[in-house]
Amino acid sequence: MAKEKILTKHPLGKSGRNIDGQKYDTLKKAIVSALKYRELTHSELFDQLHNKLKNKFSGSVSWYGETVKLDLEARTMIERTSSKPQKYRLKPN
Repeated sequence: MAKEKILTKHPLGKSGRNIDGQKYDTLKKAIVSALKYRELTHSELFDQLHNKLKNKFSGSVSWYGETVKLDLEARTMIERTSSKPQKYRLKPN
């Protein structure tokens, strides 16, 4: 049986990527969890993703993390702040 694929979106309208649905869900949960209580810079967010998924994820955490992060931005679940340095946060409902 074929694995479920997710076609990701890009906030600038660029073409998305077809990625494994299970990997998408894993990264989405990790990103939402990391941003649940505070805003994080790109480096802080990816440090947390690497620490949380180290030895539990097959594939590049950086590549999948960036792909899913951009998808969540395009779907307006997370947003970038205008501060310097730029931070990410969950978008309020």
